[in-house]
Amino acid sequence: MDFSHSAKSLDYQARLAEFMQSHIYPAEKAIHDRSEWGSDPVEAVPEMAGLKTEARARGLWNLFLPDEEYGAGLNNSEYAPLAEMMGRAIELAPEATNCSAPDTGNMEVLHLFGTAEQKERWLVPLLDGHIRSNFGMTEPAVASSDPRNLELSITPDGDSYIVNGRKWFSSGAMSKDSKVAIVMGVTNPDAPPKQRFSMILVPTDTEGVTTVRDVPVYGYRHRGGHAEVDYDNVRVPATNLISGPGEGYMIAQARLGPGRIHHCMRAIGQAERALSLMVDRAKSREAFGKRVADQGVIQDWIAESRLRIDQARLLVMRAAWLIDTQGNRAARVEVSAIKIVAPNVALWVIDKAVQVHGGMGVTDDTPLASMWANMRTLRIADGPDEVHKMVLARREIGRD
Repeated sequence: MDFSHSAKSLDYQARLAEFMQSHIYPAEKAIHDRSEWGSDPVEAVPEMAGLKTEARARGLWNLFLPDEEYGAGLNNSEYAPLAEMMGRAIELAPEATNCSAPDTGNMEVLHLFGTAEQKERWLVPLLDGHIRSNFGMTEPAVASSDPRNLELSITPDGDSYIVNGRKWFSSGAMSKDSKVAIVMGVTNPDAPPKQRFSMILVPTDTEGVTTVRDVPVYGYRHRGGHAEVDYDNVRVPATNLISGPGEGYMIAQARLGPGRIHHCMRAIGQAERALSLMVDRAKSREAFGKRVADQGVIQDWIAESRLRIDQARLLVMRAAWLIDTQGNRAARVEVSAIKIVAPNVALWVIDKAVQVHGGMGVTDDTPLASMWANMRTLRIADGPDEVHKMVLARREIGRD
């Protein structure tokens, strides 16, 4: 097991680091100074178009996709440190490089399972950044942590499918640029559990698709939003079905494995940003006759943060290595492990950074409050901690 970075990855890391310093962080500061994060963050980032143009000109585009025909040709281990760097400015950097969820997962699905027609109509404009997309899986009326509970129906009707049901937390669906949804639902309720479901492409302007509302997360409205979407007798061509009837569960597993690597590395980037802010604040303030950084309890938090971050990173890199060398299935348990560890480590570090900042830490004068909301959400998104712990426990129980 070799965790040394390839020359290709190191080159991308250097170029991305320079882009972050020269463009992403200044844009982040300008937006903060205008106090626009809290006004209409779904759309109100005029700097984004320029950031995308600059990123693309630097070759920092579609870094997540391992196919050189469409992306940078980086494997999971090579992309992981780039995802971590982008996680430090999670509201801007992933989107600026066309590496933001849910588009990345949707592009991976289309790349792996889409027909030539589906790729031409949807994958190409997504790769070019001309449109965005959303993903409809979670439902408000059922416990969606168990996908067998999903109720949205995808019913065959001649040369079409009729889609009926309601989704929420359809990330990205509030954006005016979101032109298509990949929706998961039931095509055969009588089939075995893993064969009941399918995924289908639904253009967002199709009759019967209604965006009900944006769902705030801890009071924050994020870029693209987390929409509740109603599908009322939505008719789409049968050719919009991805892979085939009953393939939805399989596609979901293929989509979520690498996607969880990305989420976890971005979480580590958030933790690194919080640690940096904590150290800077502790060095700049004085209390009880000495720097806050010289207080024993603060030094303990800083040291513990470094230990936890580095441990989490090693675990994530091992999962990435397993996916690269043995495939998604072989890394299933390790991916569940990192999905538990990384957000919890980030939350621990962010919480300590908030404490060191005092009153400022709970305001939007620093990114810490927003970071905390993001990371707390990640303990539920892409499977709650409890489901991933069940995966780990079952492996341990099943050992000889």
